[in-house]
Amino acid sequence: MAASKGANTYNRQNWEESDFPILCQTCLGDNPYIRMMKEKYGKECKICARPFTVFRWCPGARMRFKKTEVCQTCSKIKNVCQTCLLDLEYGLPVQVRDAALKIQDNMPKSDVNKEYYTQNMENEIANGDGTVAPGQLGKAQTPSDMLLKLARTTPYYKRNRPHICSFWVKGECKRGEECPYRHDKPTDPDDPLADQNIKDRFYGMNDPVADKLMNRYTNMPKLDAPEDKAITTLYVGNLGDKIGETELRDHFYQFGEIRSINIASKQQCAFVQFTTRQAAENATEKSFNKLIMGGRRLNIKWGKSQAQMGVTKKDGEESEKALEPVPGLPGALPPPPEEIANNFFNLNNAPNHLPMPPGPPRGMPPRLIHPGTHMMPFGMFRGPPPPGVRLPPPPPGMMPMRPPPRLMMGANMPVHYPSQDPTRMGAITTSSSKS
Repeated sequence: MAASKGANTYNRQNWEESDFPILCQTCLGDNPYIRMMKEKYGKECKICARPFTVFRWCPGARMRFKKTEVCQTCSKIKNVCQTCLLDLEYGLPVQVRDAALKIQDNMPKSDVNKEYYTQNMENEIANGDGTVAPGQLGKAQTPSDMLLKLARTTPYYKRNRPHICSFWVKGECKRGEECPYRHDKPTDPDDPLADQNIKDRFYGMNDPVADKLMNRYTNMPKLDAPEDKAITTLYVGNLGDKIGETELRDHFYQFGEIRSINIASKQQCAFVQFTTRQAAENATEKSFNKLIMGGRRLNIKWGKSQAQMGVTKKDGEESEKALEPVPGLPGALPPPPEEIANNFFNLNNAPNHLPMPPGPPRGMPPRLIHPGTHMMPFGMFRGPPPPGVRLPPPPPGMMPMRPPPRLMMGANMPVHYPSQDPTRMGAITTSSSKS
């Protein structure tokens, strides 16, 4: 080793010495109790070529041993893991994160400029609190929609599997189940993911994993807001039986004031109406394809505002187009004549010029009508006829209609019914009682 620990101490003043690595949850593994091997100045950083403290450990059972690949200074500059070089906050490649946050933090690649840039960044980290990465990443604003949809929220331990056994591929592995390597079919050599470079991932350029994730984002379904700015209602589907108004209100109130929540239990859906359009757009952006309640993924769509469904049309607006008549059906009935337009029940204030009834059928003698009277059709009245109206004779085979007995005997004469006969009601005379 050219720069030994003994004589020249100037070459070792910028070497890195640390007590614990900067790792993501995936690289640490699922084992809460982990044992690491620490070696000071064990290897050179693959980015800045400075010796640093190397850590080596096994993340879990049936997993391969892992070790740190870059120094902590380079890790803090890009805010990435020292082993997988993925972003510590979102678990995404640097290229995807910089594209989403619109960051252009180009680190120099030449040896001289790289050393100068690294020393300056190391001084900034030492002078600061060390909680935020320096450069433009520390000035980044709120995460974009791309980061929210592509971010990995749970560890991905499948990435820690052993490498493929080359002897098993050739059919010469004799270890069997005791082989520490994976006995699987290798990927296609033409697959872009088979050609990954650690420097390309660190600098955020020509990364095949980043290209795959960005293509996945472009193919994701998106929910476009309607053009009508008055629509502030969201449709929430796939509720199930356990999700009610309380759960929906607890989630959606954070985006703005809620006007109403209507739940259709049979259709297992609900309509959430906000008071402002901005609140509805924020709720759609944060909940579309990401809202999980009660173990169910809810469907979020734009709905129609219930306040606008009952609004009448404005004056002068064209009415709906009339449908064409169906052939074979009768047309609309004609309007009633003007003579009976306001006298449907033949009241006393009816006009004097009533229409004459139709004449008798052919072969029947004409009916005589006294002057000053009107002949009305038989069966038109259910009560007594109006004054000056004579009932026509009934048709053959029918009894003539008789007026009530009160009209025949006079309006002031008492009426005795057979059921009111004293002798039939059980009355006993005086003579019969004495006898």
